[in-house]
Amino acid sequence: MGSDQSLVSTLMAKLSATFRIRDLGVPGFFLGIETVHLDGSMLLSQKRYMTDILKRAGRTDYKLLATPIPVSRPVVESTDLYADPTRYRSLAVALQYLTVTRHDLSYAINLLCQHMHTPTVAHWAQLKRVLRYVKGTLHYGLRLRKSSNTDIHAFSDPD
Repeated sequence: MGSDQSLVSTLMAKLSATFRIRDLGVPGFFLGIETVHLDGSMLLSQKRYMTDILKRAGRTDYKLLATPIPVSRPVVESTDLYADPTRYRSLAVALQYLTVTRHDLSYAINLLCQHMHTPTVAHWAQLKRVLRYVKGTLHYGLRLRKSSNTDIHAFSDPD
C-alpha cells in the first residue's frame, strides 16, 4: 500500500524474490481494523470491534459520556473487590486493543489494566465509564494522510 504505485511494485518484486507473497489488493478489513478511503486519506476504524465489545459487556444501551475519565472530580476509591474479576480482565484486554486506532483511550485503559489482579467495584465502574465513552465515539478512528514532510520525530521519556 502506498501513494506511488511504481515504488509499491518494485518493493513487491524485491520481496517476492526472497519470500512467497501475494498481493491482497486494497485493504478492507483486517484484524478488527477497517480501512475507509476518504478524499485522499484513509481512516482506520475499529467500529465493528467496539460494537462487539459493547455486546460482550452486555450493554449496548449505555448513556453516552464526553470523556473516558472524570475531569472535575476524583474517582472514588473502593476496597470492595469486584465479584467477577475474569469479566473485568476480559473486557480490559479487549479495550486495550482499541488503542491501536484510538489514542484518546490510551491513558484511561492503561489505568484499568493496572488493576487486573484485584479489580474493585470502583475499577469496574471506571471500566463501564470507558465503555460509555466508547459507545458515544464509535465513529472515531485514526486518519492517515499523505504528507510531503519526510521528517521522522521520536519522543522519549527516560523516567
